[in-house]
Amino acid sequence: MSQVDTTAPARPIASDGHGYNDAMTDPSSHAPVEHAAASTHAAVAEATAKPGFGPGFWIGLLIFGLVLAGVIVYGIHTRAAADQDLKVENKQEAVPEVKIVHPAGQAASGSLALPGNTQAFVDTPIFSRTNGYLKKWFFDIGARVHKGQLMATIETPELDQQLQVAQADLKSAQANLDLANITSTRYQNLLKSNSVSKQETDQAMGDAAAKQAAVEASMANVRRLQQLQGFENVYAPFDGVVTARNTDIGDLISGGSANASTARQLFHLASINELRVFVSVPEVYSTVVRDGGTATLTLDEYPGQTFTGKITRNSSAIDPASRTLNVEVDVPNPNDKLLPGAYAMVHFKVPAGASNMTLPSNTLIFRAQGMQVAVVRDGKVHLEPVKISQDHGATVDIASGLNPNDSVIEDPSDSITNGQQVKIKAAGAGL
Repeated sequence: MSQVDTTAPARPIASDGHGYNDAMTDPSSHAPVEHAAASTHAAVAEATAKPGFGPGFWIGLLIFGLVLAGVIVYGIHTRAAADQDLKVENKQEAVPEVKIVHPAGQAASGSLALPGNTQAFVDTPIFSRTNGYLKKWFFDIGARVHKGQLMATIETPELDQQLQVAQADLKSAQANLDLANITSTRYQNLLKSNSVSKQETDQAMGDAAAKQAAVEASMANVRRLQQLQGFENVYAPFDGVVTARNTDIGDLISGGSANASTARQLFHLASINELRVFVSVPEVYSTVVRDGGTATLTLDEYPGQTFTGKITRNSSAIDPASRTLNVEVDVPNPNDKLLPGAYAMVHFKVPAGASNMTLPSNTLIFRAQGMQVAVVRDGKVHLEPVKISQDHGATVDIASGLNPNDSVIEDPSDSITNGQQVKIKAAGAGL
């Protein structure tokens, strides 16, 4: 065998620019390993020497991306948690808070107090029955007048002229009647001697009868105008007080009544020696407030004083709108202390009944279903129908529909519904 020449020059290593050389890729190469390692280090050095991004840049970019992703995830989580908390808070705020009151029990006192309005026993507007001009008036508002007293005088020049004409027509008719009677008598006497015919006599008698009718018509016209002339003086029709005066001297007066479009009221006269008081009695007491009984009145302008009246009549029918009975109480008023139109509380004596439950008036709900109250049970609203036995103004007595332990809502809203979720406001909490 021939001996290998170890002194032969080494073949240069060819690089392809990617750090690979022929010695590494050529399986037939027998270059020493040291030469291959040297070639690799040279290729790496050459690659890092070229311009571009190093490993540190990519590591920093990776870290920045991880931090950014963490921030985004944390923000989304925080926003979702805040949104969930807001929904819970809004849901809690949507449940309204209500103030409640419990029905207070009390025994019926045997007395029924109801509001009433006083009215004059007789209340009359006074009109003129003739046309003219107001000449003079004698009483102003607040004046006490007696029946038959002259209150005003009216000038009626046109009516006076009409009366004079009517009286002249009456005289003419009477003259014609006298002549017709004479002629009728003469013809009747001549007929006895057959000096005139029966036809002529009948005509004379008929003419006398017609003249008699004309006289009677003229007399009736004179009486009518005289009566109208008598209305020149306006007299008081009863004892009373003048509550209004709607005319003055020189005013043009048109005859008529309240239904006439041109008529004007001269005075308004009220009889206040006795007053009528009309009271709406609840249906539940309609059988115990009877005619002939007594009632007492109290008024704010007379504290500590009472006025006694008599139940004189009632309407004998229940008003379907208010479910009340209209009752009239007549109250003597000799000293004129009570005034028409005043507000009074009328007290009736009624049999004492069982204990009632009292509620403030601001708990009542008025709807098409009838009178109701809103009761809270297990945090939900229940609308319960109730019946009132007595109304005291600020409070009402409940006859049925509630239990003493019920929690009734004060000042319920108009939109409150059955089954609505509510929260009971703590005692002493602000609005």
